[in-house]
Amino acid sequence: MSIAASTDTQSSASHVADTHDLIRVQGARENNLKDINIEIPKRRLTVFTGVSGSGKSSLVFGTIAAESQRMINETYSAFVQGFMPSLSRPDVDMLEGLTTAIIVDQERMGSNPRSTVGTATDANAMLRILFSRLGQPHIGSPNAYSFNVPTVKASGAITVDRGEGKTKTEKASFNRLGGMCSRCEGMGSVSDFDLTALYDDSKSLSEGALTIPGYTMDGWYGRIFSGSGFFNMDKPIAKFTKKELHDLLYREPTKIKVEGINLTYEGVIPKIQKSMLSKDVDALQPHIRAFVERAITFTTCPECEGTRLSPEARSSKIKGKSIADVCKMQISDLAAWIRELDEPSVAPLLKGLQHLLDSFAEIGLGYLSLDRPAGTLSGGEAQRTKMIRHLGSSLTDVTYVFDEPTIGLHPHDIERMNQLLQQLRDKGNTVLVVEHKPETIAIADHVVDLGPGAGTGGGTVCFEGDLDGLRESNTITGRHLDDRASIKKTVRAASGHLEVRGASTNNLQNVDVDIPLGVLCTLTGVAGSGKSSLIHGSVAKREGVLVIDQGAIRGSRRSNPATYTGLLEPIRKAFAKANGVKPALFSSNSEGACPTCNGAGVIYTDLGVMATVESTCEECEGKRFQASVLEYRLGGRNIADVLAMSVNEAEEFFGGGEARTPAAHKILDRLADVGLGYLTLGQPLTTLSGGERQRLKLATQMSEKGDIYILDEPTTGLHLADVQNLLGMLDRLVDSGKSVIVIEHHQAVMAHSDWIIDLGPGAGHDGGRIVFSGTPADLVADRATLTGKHLAAYVGA
Repeated sequence: MSIAASTDTQSSASHVADTHDLIRVQGARENNLKDINIEIPKRRLTVFTGVSGSGKSSLVFGTIAAESQRMINETYSAFVQGFMPSLSRPDVDMLEGLTTAIIVDQERMGSNPRSTVGTATDANAMLRILFSRLGQPHIGSPNAYSFNVPTVKASGAITVDRGEGKTKTEKASFNRLGGMCSRCEGMGSVSDFDLTALYDDSKSLSEGALTIPGYTMDGWYGRIFSGSGFFNMDKPIAKFTKKELHDLLYREPTKIKVEGINLTYEGVIPKIQKSMLSKDVDALQPHIRAFVERAITFTTCPECEGTRLSPEARSSKIKGKSIADVCKMQISDLAAWIRELDEPSVAPLLKGLQHLLDSFAEIGLGYLSLDRPAGTLSGGEAQRTKMIRHLGSSLTDVTYVFDEPTIGLHPHDIERMNQLLQQLRDKGNTVLVVEHKPETIAIADHVVDLGPGAGTGGGTVCFEGDLDGLRESNTITGRHLDDRASIKKTVRAASGHLEVRGASTNNLQNVDVDIPLGVLCTLTGVAGSGKSSLIHGSVAKREGVLVIDQGAIRGSRRSNPATYTGLLEPIRKAFAKANGVKPALFSSNSEGACPTCNGAGVIYTDLGVMATVESTCEECEGKRFQASVLEYRLGGRNIADVLAMSVNEAEEFFGGGEARTPAAHKILDRLADVGLGYLTLGQPLTTLSGGERQRLKLATQMSEKGDIYILDEPTTGLHLADVQNLLGMLDRLVDSGKSVIVIEHHQAVMAHSDWIIDLGPGAGHDGGRIVFSGTPADLVADRATLTGKHLAAYVGA
């Protein structure tokens, strides 16, 4: 009786398992978080807002998602954990109610030049199997269609065991057909070197003839060259014999002994090919990328015509199309082509491929092609490509964590992204979104606003609740949520024009356009309409043009704003001059480094499969410098004190008095200009948020000489309040006589522009045309394009 009664009671009341409907965070202190406590509802869409650097990513990614991943990793055996990154426990007192976290971040997809949209999403793998089954003529296994697998042939003697100690030697041959083009090794392009960009032949090596970044004769390269004995270091390169020049440029790796140390000498060109050309050009450091673009010409491979594939792979066809042809098609067209294939023997494969390709279209990426290199995708495109695998997933009760999913999206595309986020929630998942766009904040079930400021001025929860509550709250986000920029009353007149004629890069359809100079000009259009193709294909390589793209800044824990911006250089020189010592003493990566921690400020203890323990160095107390270096002072402060200053403090410190350093003050001015006045000079780059990194890059590249600045989505990662600062900075640039061209989707930037060029009307082959060119006021009055309609709604016209 009692069992039946208790069962009835349980069925009428909610089950105890249903009470776990919150993720509880208590005492979170990761990065700048100030001991915060918060409860997040499960199976709801929660948006985290706040100015850039307020602690949103520290809470969502650094605490909740990081602990979920760490706990999942701990379920594997110690052997498996040995192959995984070891994660330390976030600095938090308690986390309750966590579920499996799937992170979809803004990180660019691998910049390996062999990686394409097809290889990154498994579409290529499916197509290779399809062609190996249906392709005519039949040439072999799926490997025969892979541009990453070379053809291998071998023959020789093998020993066959006949038992009872008897063996027999037989001749055998081995042949594996791969799909890689033998000329370009599956890269699609071949490189040629301009030797005049590698060296100045009027100088000798010891006089610094080599003009390759990093090849200085006072370092290891100088020792290896002089110790090799292959050429005379004091002889001008112009007078080298053929053999000497060959040894300098092309010699195969050769073992040599220099000063009693065994080393390998290798010609300059194979060394450059390994160190620079094996990486994606866009992923290289700016000065190395400039050298590569100057010294090396990339041309489409004449043998495979850029398809990366061998003649055999290109000869095998289905319905008259080879695998190279289908990878070149727009994905939406390829999906239609696959739909027409009716072959019961490969029905499950066709169904899986169809679903994958339809997911591209559903997420708004139907305009891409599978042969598009993964490194060329924008941050928003890469993020959505990663989303594809989760759309058809049958997993529920999972926590999906998104980092600004609307990046790179036109207002028209944001509506579609919002629907996808709601679909994931409606399947019973918890969706956590870090976002600045009001359109996405509007669909939240729950909003958490962090702040009030950035860096040390943030890290607290300013508001928790629904959207109406946020509007009424007096937080920065609440105040700016309904901000609407108004169309400029007067616009600047163009001082000239940049002519583009017959542009046909990617999907551009023979575009002719005059881009006005001396004004703020914005390029708009839906994602995939051809904005970046127009700029990078027809404008970026011109004289005096400086491009500031979305590429993430890379840096280790040793990099900080002072080293990245070049600020440390004038500071070190000022310290050296004031104290009569070498500048190298004031670098924690050089002579002044603490010998115990080698200038890292912390000591790492590797515990095998357990998380590596990081403890502050006791010798230098985390200051990274030797005690003797800290005795040298400038304006009453030592180098560790200076690196502990915020940008605003340092700007005042180096602006006048004994420490006056104009070169340093100029860089600090630019950092303050982009709203980074609160950043500490010595703060590791690894602790900066996405928006802070974007602005740090902006401030650094603004110093380069150029008459025309091109900015690719500068509002990425910026809070509504920060966008006003950015517009002020763009105005100052234009007023100083520069021309500014912005590729942007943010309506506030469009409204503030002097001239708008709108591409479209759609994406891929439905775009690539100029659909409007004129002032923002005319665009709103016309309302003939998607951009015009959304801008009119935004400004309330």
